[in-house]
Amino acid sequence: MFVAWTTLGTRPEAEKLAAEVVALRLAACVQVEGPIVSHYLWQGRPERVEEFRLCFKCLPDKLSDLREHVLAHHPYEIPEWLAVKAENVSEKYLSWAGSADTTLPL
Repeated sequence: MFVAWTTLGTRPEAEKLAAEVVALRLAACVQVEGPIVSHYLWQGRPERVEEFRLCFKCLPDKLSDLREHVLAHHPYEIPEWLAVKAENVSEKYLSWAGSADTTLPL
């Protein structure tokens, strides 16, 4: 399993992207967090913005398509995209993520 992140400027944008990738079965789950505050340099100037972070959980065979979809539908000029391999995932959660079942794991 992989965990990936991006950020968006508004909750509606974040909710829309989260719903899209789940409906397309590119991610088993997406959590929308925020607002969070991001500090960074943009074109040589310090920036401080409120954003919403999306945390995607996906299987390895979906990661490339998930990345392509997120980057193609992202409004930022240079979107954040980070993905890491989850080394320790419970068997039940992994099984749920790989199944066609849409019931949340409880």
